[in-house]
Amino acid sequence: MDINKLYNEWLEKAKADPELIAELEAIKGNDEEIFDRFYRCLEFGTAGLRGVIGAGSNRMNYYTVGQATQGLADFLNANFENPGIAIGYDSRIKSDYFSREAAKILAANGIKVYIYDELEPTPCLSYAIRKYKTSSGIILTASHNPGKYNGYKCYDSNGYQMTDAAAEETYEYIQKVNYFTGIKSMDFDEAVKQGLIEYIGAETINEFLDEVQKQCVNPGICEKAGLRVIYTPLNGTGNKPVREILRRIGIDEVYVVPQQELPDGNFPTCPYPNPEIKQAFECALKMTDEIKADILLATDPDCDRVGIAVPDKSGEYVLMSGNEVGAMLLNYLLSQKKAQGTLPENAIAVKSFVSTDLAEMIAKKYGCSFKNLLTGFKYIGELITELEAQGRASDFVMGFEESYGYLAGTHARDKDAVVASMLICEMAAYYKTLGKSLVEVMEDIYAEFGYYRNVVKSYEFDGAAGMKKMAEIMDDLRKDPPESFAGMKVLCVDDYKTSMSRNTQTGEETTIELPKSNVLSYKLENGNGLIVRPSGTEPKIKAYVTAIGENRESAQTLADIMIAEADKFMEV
Repeated sequence: MDINKLYNEWLEKAKADPELIAELEAIKGNDEEIFDRFYRCLEFGTAGLRGVIGAGSNRMNYYTVGQATQGLADFLNANFENPGIAIGYDSRIKSDYFSREAAKILAANGIKVYIYDELEPTPCLSYAIRKYKTSSGIILTASHNPGKYNGYKCYDSNGYQMTDAAAEETYEYIQKVNYFTGIKSMDFDEAVKQGLIEYIGAETINEFLDEVQKQCVNPGICEKAGLRVIYTPLNGTGNKPVREILRRIGIDEVYVVPQQELPDGNFPTCPYPNPEIKQAFECALKMTDEIKADILLATDPDCDRVGIAVPDKSGEYVLMSGNEVGAMLLNYLLSQKKAQGTLPENAIAVKSFVSTDLAEMIAKKYGCSFKNLLTGFKYIGELITELEAQGRASDFVMGFEESYGYLAGTHARDKDAVVASMLICEMAAYYKTLGKSLVEVMEDIYAEFGYYRNVVKSYEFDGAAGMKKMAEIMDDLRKDPPESFAGMKVLCVDDYKTSMSRNTQTGEETTIELPKSNVLSYKLENGNGLIVRPSGTEPKIKAYVTAIGENRESAQTLADIMIAEADKFMEV
């Protein structure tokens, strides 16, 4: 690959967006900057595209989005008769621009486009795909990444992200498209006039919220409890729908963080708009000096994930992990449905396999069957779709991932922070009427089932050298698997890339009945464990540690030892 030749070609031909030419001119003669923009093309996979906004084949811009959209159009026209597509977008820089350009390209290829008339949460796109019975869907979002990123996620006709096979076929079409000569387009207004583009309006959002509201298990409890909520949409899409659903269930006291209320892709008060980290709550926490809230809620920019902070006995606000909220929500839903006689006889709950095993213990208590699936909410969406085909959609109780993604109900086939925010607040209201905080509820669960300390640590590897390093680490772990970890024997090694599970004590090998994925899992003594997984959307390797102790302190001590050992693998 002649990177300078590519750079010069873009400098000459990338005229669609003047900002691109200005950026390319500004880096003239800077080999390092040129290399980073052109050393590779953004890869299109089951997570679509994701990258820094800017000029070059390794950036999110008109041409990379256009090439992907033209390839997607070719895929749809080859596989569907009269295909249609739904498009949504979030508050990120250029999300609205990219969504309109994608709509113009799809329309020019004869594909009917349904596009939201304003930014909306990702689960609303999932809902629209199924409502309008489209062949596919696109959402312009980079979820919780810093403001310099944007992304392009593709969905299939079932409302969850594309399967591996569909993504691979789409990518084959994408690679055939020339950035500068192969993209068809047409005037947006003309496409609307011809009926090729149709706006999705407020009625669809209201229908979505109606479906969300049906997931309440204790209607009216919020009015009785007098719950007080501080909410931040982190300058994203959650502001309107989350506030509306909380209003509908009777929560009158919702205080929105003013600096983070309105859409702003620069995220000026929170450079990392990720509800997993404390920084996302800083502005909300300052408001607690004057407003003593029962719960703080933070949804990420595309409102498919939600984090919470709640006061402990001393009044200090504690951030609760995605595993803790998932376990509490499951316990709440199962216990209440059981008590009310509404728990299906063949109830099923599900989580990603990197999420806490505590959930499985809770499900067992209530006679609820349980499944562990690969990381990626599309696998939970697939399960719901299979249940629906069997006439068992109502058996689905809940699915979750430790990274703050939850879904109850089958209105969407992706994680949904709107329904999660509603149910978390309802749960907090219910326990408030019993005189309990969510911190106390979680302690009760630990006391019953054991203290599970689940820790996720991310190791960043930026640039071309970083991608190479990530591959080397995974290769080394496969070639020389550890016999012990943090002083505990490795009892079993699961390699999801080869689909083989090996019992290290007996040497017996069995097949893993899940799709292949670049993941290694180590089962240790006493139920402890480690999972190592490169991120599918970011230049990171994540280590997931499960440490079980007799009390909080012993579980935390073991987790600290295990993370220190994981650091050695990553050469930190």
